[in-house]
Amino acid sequence: MMFDLLAAGESPITPFFGLLAMVLVLSVLVSLVLVRVKQSLLVGYFIVGVVIANSGLLWIVGADKDDPIIGNLGELGVILLMFTLGIEFSLGELRHLWRIALFGGGLQVALCGGLGALGAKLAGMPGPECAVMAVAIALSSTAVAMKSFQDMGQPNNPGARASLGIALFQDILVILFILILPAIYGSGGGSPAVEVGKALGKGVLFLGAALLIGKYGVNPLLHAVARTRSRELFTLTVIALCAAVALGGEALDLSLSLGAFAAGLVVSESIYAHRIMADVLPFKDLFLTIFFVSVGLMIDVGALLEEWLFVIAGTVLILGLKGGIVIGVTRLLKLPLRPALLAGASLSSTGEFSLVLLSKAGEFRPIDPAIEQLLLACTAVSMGLVPSLMKGAGPFGKWLEEKGWVKAHQRPPAGLAAGNVVGEMGDHAIICGYGPVGRSLNEALRRCGISTLVLELNADTVCELKRQGQPTLFADATHPEALDLAHIERARMVAFTFPAVELTVAALPLVRERNSGVCVFGRAKFPSEVARLEKLDVHVIHDEQESAVAMIRAAMGVYQRADLEDGEVKEIVEEEAEQAVVS
Repeated sequence: MMFDLLAAGESPITPFFGLLAMVLVLSVLVSLVLVRVKQSLLVGYFIVGVVIANSGLLWIVGADKDDPIIGNLGELGVILLMFTLGIEFSLGELRHLWRIALFGGGLQVALCGGLGALGAKLAGMPGPECAVMAVAIALSSTAVAMKSFQDMGQPNNPGARASLGIALFQDILVILFILILPAIYGSGGGSPAVEVGKALGKGVLFLGAALLIGKYGVNPLLHAVARTRSRELFTLTVIALCAAVALGGEALDLSLSLGAFAAGLVVSESIYAHRIMADVLPFKDLFLTIFFVSVGLMIDVGALLEEWLFVIAGTVLILGLKGGIVIGVTRLLKLPLRPALLAGASLSSTGEFSLVLLSKAGEFRPIDPAIEQLLLACTAVSMGLVPSLMKGAGPFGKWLEEKGWVKAHQRPPAGLAAGNVVGEMGDHAIICGYGPVGRSLNEALRRCGISTLVLELNADTVCELKRQGQPTLFADATHPEALDLAHIERARMVAFTFPAVELTVAALPLVRERNSGVCVFGRAKFPSEVARLEKLDVHVIHDEQESAVAMIRAAMGVYQRADLEDGEVKEIVEEEAEQAVVS
């Protein structure tokens, strides 16, 4: 029956769910392969889209690559991407890296954008398309670069800090450019200069209003929701906030993307930023997968095979010119050679926002299909090569130093030190819960000069700790994203200071997965819970036993008996505990 329907050109499968299932299953299979060879998963999503669009698989589910539902899901992925960009856009980091962001990022964008505009002009493209191509070529894949730095264990390398500074400038650029894109294409009807001015003014007012609403409306709302201790309600509130502000941006004739960025910016400096990131990241990853697959669906392999030399040449030009420009810019800012090479490799590709920009520009006037296909292919290939280029940057720099062509052991500029206290922590203790036990443990460790990071779900407590300068995250220790934000992979100790054994047991697999050698402390009330935690290699503090020891000592003082030594007291308590377990 099914084959008869297929032969007749009809499919018994609902096209949307058939295509969605195919996308997700193939994404998992391709990602498993890419993880083994340590390549970017984003490139894998491109590959999935290309395979589906060019292998006849769409026909099986009765869909086509122009299915509007897939396009809508891709748009949702962009909105969540812009929302997380707003959250990650740290004004504190920008203040710390302003020099590299302003001068380094400005020079990199000017040089790369100039070359991109020149290439577009030589290709005969109109003025608006030349501007779009200039910005698209100047942008890099921040997601691939920062993820690769994390995978290499070098998030605070001077090269990583320089890359972050330049990426911050690129983030500002893409937001402003999306804002003025309608004016560039003349959709307002007035002169371009006037329309650009209006768009910028409207955007600045919108962002300013969003920040004010966030301070006096959204943050109190999040504070009230956080006090309920309900993860479901908190997540729902965050998604509703993103949707409402994004819709407000569109209602003001601004883009949904700008509204989503504004929503993220509203909470970026609040105590809830890390918790929101932990809750939203899974949603963003899902829809971002669909977005990149939808881009892959646009690639025509047959057309690219006919122009494969142009794809190779374009990829080499992008990687060579952009990487060279970033290396030159960072060297001008006195960055040593090895970090400069690492920064150049990390920002040498075009990126995900290049694709977003092409998509947005296509809404006003379609870009030449051949040029669009070429840029899509070059973006996919160049992003895929970034992790390998970054791994080779260090050995190549060392080889140049050994040849005596550059000086070794140069000191990086002081401004490139890590500005995020949490981000630069290592060999620290993570304290989960800040009740009386957590507070006492934290004070004792800090007096001994040991760095501590607190994970707490009481919003009032988090606010107070932030005011005191204590590194703190409003986060749940049983969530993997929270542990990643706490840099569990670099911690020496994790202490669960609450006696909720079920929560400790739930968090343990996540902790061990990220740091198998970390020392874990936990609390338990009953002997059976002690045995359960000890089997999981947890150093257990038994509340009842410790209370019994303290009470026996106090009782002996009342009767002025000093004939029981501490060892005897503990032995009595342990024997009684064993009797309780048996009974």
